Amino acid sequence: MGLDNFTAQKRASGGGAAGGLPTTTANGRARTMFSRGRQINKTFNNIKITILCGFVTILVLRGTFGIGNLGSSDADAVNKNLIEETNRVLKEIRSDNDPDDPADLEINPNATYTLGPKISNWDQERKVWLSQNPEFPNFVNGKPRILLLTGSPPNPCDNSIGDHYLLKGIKNKIDYCRIHGIEIVYNMAHLDKELAGYWAKLPMIRRLMLSHPEIEWIWWLDSDAMFTDMVFQIPLSKYDKHNLVIHGYPDLLFDQKSWIALNTGSFLFRNCQWSLDLLDAWAPMGPKGPIREEAGKILTANLKGRPAFEADDQSALIYLLLSQKDQWMDKVYIENQYYLHGYWAGLVDRYEEMIEKYHPGLGDERWPFVTHFVGCKPCGSYGDYPVERCLRSMERAFNFADNQVLNLYGFGHRGLLSPKIKRTRNETVTPLEYVDQFDIRRPVHGNSGSRS
Repeated sequence: MGLDNFTAQKRASGGGAAGGLPTTTANGRARTMFSRGRQINKTFNNIKITILCGFVTILVLRGTFGIGNLGSSDADAVNKNLIEETNRVLKEIRSDNDPDDPADLEINPNATYTLGPKISNWDQERKVWLSQNPEFPNFVNGKPRILLLTGSPPNPCDNSIGDHYLLKGIKNKIDYCRIHGIEIVYNMAHLDKELAGYWAKLPMIRRLMLSHPEIEWIWWLDSDAMFTDMVFQIPLSKYDKHNLVIHGYPDLLFDQKSWIALNTGSFLFRNCQWSLDLLDAWAPMGPKGPIREEAGKILTANLKGRPAFEADDQSALIYLLLSQKDQWMDKVYIENQYYLHGYWAGLVDRYEEMIEKYHPGLGDERWPFVTHFVGCKPCGSYGDYPVERCLRSMERAFNFADNQVLNLYGFGHRGLLSPKIKRTRNETVTPLEYVDQFDIRRPVHGNSGSRS
């Protein structure tokens, strides 16, 4: 946890006055300001284009009258350069507009953002659906059905190496889900243009809950997080009385009100009315533009160590649980007995030590269940850490996990930074004997770390 604090301290810190989030009455005013600002911006851009066109006209006329002093090829070069420069400036001016927004979008100033139509009887509707569709049970062999949800932006990464590591990340998740009988959905679409970026998970979670009533738990996992203990299983029976399971620390949440008290890169939502209600309360802080920016100021003022930037889903959830504790916390389980989220900087350089001393199935600091590359952003053009360090660490994490899969077939990577494969055992040991050693085909209920 000290390393998580180190990450937060690297950013600018915020202070602590109380306030309310602008999610209702301020919403309409913010949208009106947003519409007015767009109109002003459009007018300003039109003026710039008009001035530019006049300037270009003068240059063209000047070039036409003075062109006799130049050769034909020189004149063509001048005109070509002039056209290219004009197109460049026009493109730069027009890039200020948001291509995702319709040109004549009208916003109702009294509208309040929602994820969709209000649903108030989901538990009963789901119960009826399950009774009418016994071929889609929500428990299989006594275990609740889980759907792992992850995703990435619809466009390619800023660099090709980012796409390569997104591919490795989904391969890692598919391997874990295949071994443990978990369904998986990888989303690359923005289901709600207002909730882009780190907020995009919320509409996805809601849609999957409603379209898959047979699923008992929706498990969100960021694209930059990898399973690094392929044997460990989440002890779901531990959460029978809870609807949200998230990694974090109660003292940081309630005593310090820290913005890193919880991590929304990996969490589980039960498919129930309570979860839909929480999503409804959570989402209005996230619409892009003035609403998100104003909410970010309030979050910074109320959460310790939070830098000044627009509202993010993690800070918003922490603020919600603190400000409405009596309404939500009875059903929230803050987990830190194993690494539902493991901060990468304190883990990846210890993999060799883990291999020497411990074994998969523990899930905690001895053999982390999830390694999460917070702050790396391999798909983007910026991050909190040097790109080389992040990519090297991600390669080590992937190979560390991949070895646990390849070992089922008698193979492994030659090193944690090597893509080359070697044979790890002779054929006197059958694959089933190796698989049974870690009970992969006979799943153990509860925490696998109890095995010695």
